[in-house]
Amino acid sequence: MDLLSIILSIIIAILVFLLLKKERVFGILTETENKNNEVKIIESKDYRKNIDKLLDYFPEGVLIIDKNKEILFCNNSSKNLFQIEIGENISSILRNPDLLNSIDQAFEGKNISNLEIEIRNQAIQRLNITVYLDNNLLFFDQLTCVLFIRDLTEFYKFQQLKSDFVANVSHELRTPLQSIKMGLESFDNNSDLKNNSEIKNLLPIMTSQSERMENLIRDLLSLSKIELQEHIRPTHEIDLIELIDYIIKTYDKMISKNNIKLKFNKIDDFKIIGDRDKLIEIFTNLIDNSIKYNDKKDKEIIITAKKENDLNIISVADNGIGIPKESIHRITERFFTVDPSKSRSVGGTGLGLAIVKHLVTQHRAEMLINSVENQGTTIDIKFKAL
Repeated sequence: MDLLSIILSIIIAILVFLLLKKERVFGILTETENKNNEVKIIESKDYRKNIDKLLDYFPEGVLIIDKNKEILFCNNSSKNLFQIEIGENISSILRNPDLLNSIDQAFEGKNISNLEIEIRNQAIQRLNITVYLDNNLLFFDQLTCVLFIRDLTEFYKFQQLKSDFVANVSHELRTPLQSIKMGLESFDNNSDLKNNSEIKNLLPIMTSQSERMENLIRDLLSLSKIELQEHIRPTHEIDLIELIDYIIKTYDKMISKNNIKLKFNKIDDFKIIGDRDKLIEIFTNLIDNSIKYNDKKDKEIIITAKKENDLNIISVADNGIGIPKESIHRITERFFTVDPSKSRSVGGTGLGLAIVKHLVTQHRAEMLINSVENQGTTIDIKFKAL
């Protein structure tokens, strides 16, 4: 799951193998047979043994395959994962179209690819695989593809346990919370109690806090579910222009009531692969924040669709309170708020942008946040164009 550590493993491997390759080229033996101490360059006989030993120490599985997808090397970790041997074909072991396609693309010279797949044998295995083309012939004297494989099965089991725990706790909290809300509603409907000055002052506070608790439970459940499904890539063709037009219509009453100027700069042919409901959740969260965290009398929100190379970008900009520079890198952390009192006053839970971040990741998209305190915030979501 930790892409950075995978990349570091690859870098370390490449550096070590470059050193081994250097040893292979320049040799390790010298002979002094004449006055000039002539150096004889030979190839180390232990070269393959050194590689095998090194890769066997890797905690991740390592497979090296040729153009026909035949396994030329497999380390101990990969043997333990798949019970495989040299000479077998990878397509008979890992029957995953995305993986096989990534291998084909690697041999065509495409970039390093990283993907998560699910293998269903006797038990379900969740794997993170980095596919790398060895065009420097570091491992064999032919073009090969190297697969670095990390077993995420236990990680996802833990995620499932965490999700179940959150769901159970949320369910247990909802029942007494509903009772509290019903009690508050009965107070509100009782004219004698409403006329009591103490109750009259406490009732709005209690109602507000119960609503905040309800929102928190909803967001916790949503975030837990999203984290569990983050590895599942969306598959539907989505017209982002149509989708955002639909979202804006749901804000018509709020926009007119609160004197909000909302502008949408559109362009044609703006489709991506995505999940409609989750995309609605992304942009609803962003628009909600632009409205909530804006103290100006004339609130402005500008949504812009733009293209950049092979990317479709949606930008949501506002003229709100902004985010301090030192807090921008933390703003997508769960429960992090720049001003907790402000967040509570507008009904925030501290989970909105954390939810957005995970949904953006699920879409294999990128989120960039630019903000100037007291001037406004701009958030760009960069999707792969269809």
